[in-house]
Amino acid sequence: MAIAQLGIDEFGSPLTRQFLHELKVSGFEGEVDASHATRTVLATDNSIYQRYPQAVVFPRHAKDVARLANLLGRDAFRGVAVAARGGGTGTNGQSLTEGIVVDMSRHMNRILEIDPVARTARVEAGVVKDQLNAELKRHGLFFAPELSTSNRATIGGMISTDASGQGSCTYGKTRDHVLALETVLVGGERMSSAPVDQHALSALCARADKVGEVFRTAHDISQREAGLIRERFPALNRCLTGYDLAHLRDGAGRFDINSVLCGSEGTLGFIVEATLNVLPVPKHAVLVNIRYEGFMDALRDARALMAHRPLSIETVDSTVLRLAREDIVWQSVAEYFPADDGIEGGASGINMVEFSGDDADELRARVAAFAAHLGADASVKRLGHTIADGEAAIHRVYAMRKRAVGLLGNASGASRPQPFVEDTAVPPENLADYIAEFRALLDGFGLRYGMFGHVDAGVLHVRPALDMRNPDEAALVRPISDAVAALTMKYGGLLWGEHGKGVRSEYVPEYFGPLYPALQRLKAAFDPHNQLNPGKIATPAGVNATLLKIDTTRLRGELDRRIDERVWQANADAVHCNGNGACYNFDPNDAMCPSWKATRERVHSPKGRASLMREWLRKQQDAGVDLAAPPVAAALPLRLVNSVRKRQGEQDFSHELYDAMAGCLSCKSCAGQCPVKVSVPEFRARFLELYHTRYLRPLRDYLIGALEFTVPRVAAVPGAGGVYNALMGAGLVKSLLGRCVGLVDSPLLSRMSWRGVLRKSGAQIATTERLAMLGEAERERSVIVVQDAFTRYFETSVAAAFLELAARLGFKVFVAPYAPSGKPLHVQGFLPQFRRVARRNAAQLAELARAGVPLVGIDPAMTLVYRQEYRKVEGIEAAPEVLLPQEWLIGAMRAGDTAHRATQSFRLLPHCTERTNASAATLLWKDVFAAAGLALATPAGGCCGMSGTYGHEARNRATSAAIFEQSWAQHVDAASTATHGAEELLATGYSCRCQVKRLRGRQLRHPVQVLLDALR
Repeated sequence: MAIAQLGIDEFGSPLTRQFLHELKVSGFEGEVDASHATRTVLATDNSIYQRYPQAVVFPRHAKDVARLANLLGRDAFRGVAVAARGGGTGTNGQSLTEGIVVDMSRHMNRILEIDPVARTARVEAGVVKDQLNAELKRHGLFFAPELSTSNRATIGGMISTDASGQGSCTYGKTRDHVLALETVLVGGERMSSAPVDQHALSALCARADKVGEVFRTAHDISQREAGLIRERFPALNRCLTGYDLAHLRDGAGRFDINSVLCGSEGTLGFIVEATLNVLPVPKHAVLVNIRYEGFMDALRDARALMAHRPLSIETVDSTVLRLAREDIVWQSVAEYFPADDGIEGGASGINMVEFSGDDADELRARVAAFAAHLGADASVKRLGHTIADGEAAIHRVYAMRKRAVGLLGNASGASRPQPFVEDTAVPPENLADYIAEFRALLDGFGLRYGMFGHVDAGVLHVRPALDMRNPDEAALVRPISDAVAALTMKYGGLLWGEHGKGVRSEYVPEYFGPLYPALQRLKAAFDPHNQLNPGKIATPAGVNATLLKIDTTRLRGELDRRIDERVWQANADAVHCNGNGACYNFDPNDAMCPSWKATRERVHSPKGRASLMREWLRKQQDAGVDLAAPPVAAALPLRLVNSVRKRQGEQDFSHELYDAMAGCLSCKSCAGQCPVKVSVPEFRARFLELYHTRYLRPLRDYLIGALEFTVPRVAAVPGAGGVYNALMGAGLVKSLLGRCVGLVDSPLLSRMSWRGVLRKSGAQIATTERLAMLGEAERERSVIVVQDAFTRYFETSVAAAFLELAARLGFKVFVAPYAPSGKPLHVQGFLPQFRRVARRNAAQLAELARAGVPLVGIDPAMTLVYRQEYRKVEGIEAAPEVLLPQEWLIGAMRAGDTAHRATQSFRLLPHCTERTNASAATLLWKDVFAAAGLALATPAGGCCGMSGTYGHEARNRATSAAIFEQSWAQHVDAASTATHGAEELLATGYSCRCQVKRLRGRQLRHPVQVLLDALR
């Protein structure tokens, strides 16, 4: 069955449409987006909820925010609701709305000023926390509040939830570092706020505008309700966030309205700018990693550990540790968490205790005293400890801890850990007893769960495993939440200790009791008509509105359960995205999702594409399409008619999903780095296959898909290669390629004779007969090179270098008969054809592998297809084990003759697929070079922007160049201009070398070419 056309309803209410029209004509310079795709992506965060906004606006600057707020203040638009949004990492639906989303992250992300002398930073709301710290590091400073989501959480979002995390007992919460805020109020007034003395407070209260009303109300509440405030606000490190009346007076007695703005979740105004206090980076740090047989031992030990005044104590339970051991992150931290004899599966809990300071000797003495305590104290059963010394080592360990949220989402089975009671806080001395009751509660429901958190602050993140598609399990959210809310109050704590209230605001009136009307007064002073993120924290008295409830707000599972179980299981790599947002990583030198970084459009992220795919599957199901059945293409005339309608502007949600998928590079960085293992290239290929059962494919798809088949035929015709190159280099042909086919250009065929290459290296074509004639000793000194189309036909010099290198190392070299791998077919969604090619090629390689001679591929992107895509093809019993060059060379170089070695230094930028999907193998290049007497460094680097043929497609040209400029450009431009000079830059990917040549006119070498030179 072909897929159905999915019509798109007109967005929003008439009032919303009128509001957005007025916004545009007011001079609003940002974007207004009401597409179904964008609204779908921003309907979720990192919570269990899903609320579809009516539209999304992206203000370009504070003036745009003022224009929007001005309209909100008009009587005609009192029914319009909005919610500000930052990184979208909230776990409780804080920024979700059924009104208009105001996304502050796309444009308002500038660092305005850093004053290293005063130790302040002034930033816009959309600046990412790690982005700020990367700039502050140049001055030896940092913004202290530490989050597991620091590489995508925005400063505005941190302020709006009063975020805190690791180290809060030392550094405090976000509000403790907010010096001043710029807030746009409903009506468009801009309020500048900082702690003020009594004289300034009186002047502010005397003002006749909105700002005056706000200050008068807050001041009056602080005086009238002083007793209730002392009674209702607990004395915790993670004291109550949101409308924090207890801290309206700071330590110096000044009045600080920012105490109620921090943690207000966008319900009081639009925070557009912040001036922050920043601190010197400690010069030295040590992390002590303590392992325990039981997790409760780790919790009970925390109080004794705190007596040594560490910077922080982080804890992780056995569930998170087990998932970490199965993740890409483990190889970088395994040395710090060795297996413990006699303990099945290893430690059941760990505490990571950090000490820091500027005096190295004093710090070593403190750590030594701490280690002595661990050795002498027998109050709990510890299995041992390790020490991570220095910034780099500590960063690796904390990277594992930061992935805890995502790792829990990768638990196996239908029931997966869910966030809804995950940030409770109790006095640290009560934590162990509290958690014992918490665990008993969950055990009573028969639920699995994972735990991690900040034991020094009494905060533990507990996530019960529920199948939210199962109505019976989803219904447990209510009784568990009610029970945990009561349990926290029993132990003197809070239901919301760190991640904000959001949809859980329904517990606010119960918790505050007689003080709740004061919160309503405060809300009314800022937002009298309940337009700012309504339903969260408090509603103005007298307004016909209520707080959201956890079991009447739409859950993701309600929509997900409408997807057929067969379809759900077949698309697990998309539908299990839990929204943790690791793919929103801002760092340009990280390979994770280059299309998101280049466009800043969330539909072009793995999370965005996964959300759209899940929505599309549901809508197809609702339309009566059986996606579990084999796809059948509509007749050619019908597909032709549909394609014409598409060009005429046919409304079909499938087109929005297609556009999002078209921006994907299929680099597989998401598959390697996403803690939940969302793999966009996999479900992208499936979608394209289905999409083109209804709509015709462009000629470009056929040309790319057939590349591995057509190029060998062209190259085989005498003289055809020269003609092909001449044509591809001609201006007219390039123009026709762009306009008629959609390709910017095509790589040129190599003019190096393949026969000459084989003759020079002594390589032979591998056949079962030849391999069968090898003796055991000969097999150990032989290698089979698996050809790929790119290094065989477009960059023959690289293939030649590897063949000669293997021969010079004393190996008998065989070359597997050329066969297409099928990767371009897979990328373009020609899945039946890909499966046929994969089965045929796998059978040929398996036959060769039976001789016991290792198979080696040269290009990493092509070689990894055998390990990944082939293993998912039905009918391939065992995918061929094809090694990457360095995996084979690490043994060959040690065994070979490496006399007369040169001493040089090189830098390597691996292909992003290799870096993220075979990271352990990537590290081997350094050892291989060392065996040849060469030094090699692998700097942090993102994506080059080519990824196969992506950069050759006209539709991707601008994005491809933007991706290159974000990361690779700095490395290429900084490299020595000498071709073989010191610190020469190398690249393992054919597409990467191609991109550098296209955009910088430089030819980078493959590492094997350098190694060959070293042996010559």
